[in-house]
Amino acid sequence: MTATLPATASAPAARRAHRTPVPGGGVRNRPRRALNTPTALRALLVTLVLLSLTWGVLGGWVAARHSSAADSLVSTDERLSLQARQMFQSIGDADATITAAFLASPRPPLSQLQRYQADLAAAHRDLSGLQAAGGGPVTSGALARLGGGLSAYSGYVGEATAEYAMGYPLTGGSFLQVASEEAHLVLLPAANTVFTQENDALNAASGQATGLPTMLAAIAVALVTAFVLYRAQRWLTRRTNRVLSPGLVIASLLLAISVIWLAAGFLAARGDLDGGIAHGSGPVQNLALASIDVQQIRGDAVLNVISRSGSTSFQTDFGATSKRIGPGDGSLLGDAAAAQEDSGGQGGHGAALVANAERDATAWYAANTQVYQLGAAANYAAERDLVVGAAAGSTATGYTLVEGDITRAIAADQGIFDSAATAGANSLDPLAGVVVAAAAAMALCCGWAVSRRLAEYR
Repeated sequence: MTATLPATASAPAARRAHRTPVPGGGVRNRPRRALNTPTALRALLVTLVLLSLTWGVLGGWVAARHSSAADSLVSTDERLSLQARQMFQSIGDADATITAAFLASPRPPLSQLQRYQADLAAAHRDLSGLQAAGGGPVTSGALARLGGGLSAYSGYVGEATAEYAMGYPLTGGSFLQVASEEAHLVLLPAANTVFTQENDALNAASGQATGLPTMLAAIAVALVTAFVLYRAQRWLTRRTNRVLSPGLVIASLLLAISVIWLAAGFLAARGDLDGGIAHGSGPVQNLALASIDVQQIRGDAVLNVISRSGSTSFQTDFGATSKRIGPGDGSLLGDAAAAQEDSGGQGGHGAALVANAERDATAWYAANTQVYQLGAAANYAAERDLVVGAAAGSTATGYTLVEGDITRAIAADQGIFDSAATAGANSLDPLAGVVVAAAAAMALCCGWAVSRRLAEYR
């Protein structure tokens, strides 16, 4: 009896030991641990594996998205933009060439006819490539108009050729004027629409390849994962009295390596792509628009000689268009020159060609001004000779010089873009594989590290 008294007396004391006094004389039980150590380890295992896989999925997707956009920029969008520009220029040059050739002689030289035919063949070739690529409803509608308009245009030129072969003079209302109006009212506006749409697609692909939001989201997930890994190692150190967990240390190193690799590769690619766009694709777009406007000035001058309408609209358009082309601050040639000057020496050849274009354009504008002055004075013979003549000061010769300068400058800037964009795309290509492989290894290391601690409780 006396042996059991201490035991029965200790039970209330034990229960009281788990109670805490509260104000008013009451007591409450002390909180117990919600999770025991094995349960906490299992929760930690699931969390670390899920975070590792989340980093792999998100980081890999972001890297693949940027890489795909960069590859599309190089292989598809830039090619389509180039085809749209070439088609526009080919149509404008074909019309200016054949109209000026027939204005000079009912039997134009073979070289002019060959140039016209080459331009028309190039326009059809680029049109076929653009049609095969498809596009939105705006682009598709413009391409459909170009398909029908090119056939109608070549038919009008064929009728004009037959007219002049029979001795009919080149006058207002002739088939050649109808053909030129078809080019200016149907073909060139439709080509401009396609050119604008493809440039917009090019800029959108560039923005997707170099955009920051998705990359910042991936880095944020990586930082959360790093913080959880750090806290997990602290927790395991307190619970197991082990200074380091090899598996978690390796997972942390893999995370750091993959994040640094992803960030460094993206920044390098972004620098290359931004440089290629700023000093390559951007100047190309300005120069292409300048070339299109140069062809408009040339075509209007020829049409003015043919029509003899006395209208001053061509002269007014010439003033506005020449100002838009430049040279000068804010002009197309001026902006292209500024981009070359900011290229850090990469666009040296292109800069020299743009400078040539600015110099030749200034002289060509003076010749065109004289053309309209002769027309206003009804000196039609001198006007015609200045427009279609082969002399050094004629607008035909000036047009060839300016177009040649711009075309060579475009080729130089295109080379800058191709080199930079290819380097950027190559920097992005391996990133997705690196991130996914690192994340898979992280998940395995985390699972191995925590599973070893769980095994100690079995």
